[in-house]
Amino acid sequence: MITTQELKTVFGAPNERGSYLTTIKLPYPMRLAWDKNVKVEKMRCHAKVADQLTAIFSEILDFYGIERIQELGIDLFGGCFNYRQMRGGSDWSRHSWGLAVDLDPERNQLKFNSQKAFFARPEYQPMIDIFYKHGFESLGREKNYDWMHFQVRSGVLHA
Repeated sequence: MITTQELKTVFGAPNERGSYLTTIKLPYPMRLAWDKNVKVEKMRCHAKVADQLTAIFSEILDFYGIERIQELGIDLFGGCFNYRQMRGGSDWSRHSWGLAVDLDPERNQLKFNSQKAFFARPEYQPMIDIFYKHGFESLGREKNYDWMHFQVRSGVLHA
């Protein structure tokens, strides 16, 4: 797992205005997780991972197709950039840099383990593998909680 010191070395300190962010166009429309009538067509993320995230979502689309993505809830967007500390801690959330993405948070809640989280099911493993292929990791796979959360992996980018 990437440490805060590694993040600061490679990406600098997080800040509220997100001066390091860029906006990417998503290869397929997503739905806002808490209001599924709201379409999400763009995402703000750290400029250094914009190409990786674009590749991840493009490959997910190529693998599953839009109908299967919607059927599985992979298009339920829970957020990327959010300047805040980790829940229940004093360290910075990886979202503070725009280096983490949450998907389908309702069915993959923070405290859900593999017995309850949808993303622990076999049909989602190709999606998780795609994140890993492009330098991200799943907290669900690594820690067996917070299955919605995908973040940049340690050692993938260098200063």
